[in-house]
Amino acid sequence: MINEEKQNGNNELSLSINGIAFKWGKQYITGAEIRELCQIPEEHEIFLKIKDPWEDEEITDETRVDLARPEREDFFTKKQHKDIIIIIKGKPIQWDKPQITYVEVITLAYGEYNDSPTMVYTVGYEDGPKENREGSMLKGMTVYVKNKMIFHATATDKS
Repeated sequence: MINEEKQNGNNELSLSINGIAFKWGKQYITGAEIRELCQIPEEHEIFLKIKDPWEDEEITDETRVDLARPEREDFFTKKQHKDIIIIIKGKPIQWDKPQITYVEVITLAYGEYNDSPTMVYTVGYEDGPKENREGSMLKGMTVYVKNKMIFHATATDKS
């Protein structure tokens, strides 16, 4: 027996965003498509509501969500925190950008970045967002930040 929805050409899937119901004609939707569908401003984050006791999932513009799962997917938005607290070398620091560079971490840790060949810096991080939960940074790298993300920085002068 043919599914009536397919027979009628109605292959739309249901979702809600901030309590408003929408229909979507594809199995997957990206964060960017959700943002466009609802005209969500860049300063708002998008989350997929997950049942307790689990945490809601942050949906970035690149994240793909499968709408063909058994229950309707419910999304919500909230304005990003302008001031994030990151922890560098055990010290809380206010940060107002979604990303941080290797040089910015070193500058915050030591007051300056010394680019001499005898100076070696190492940077590790943990408790980051899903794009980069933990790892190390090299010169030229940038990582996404989240509130209470921890950075470990060390400096060694080989002179």
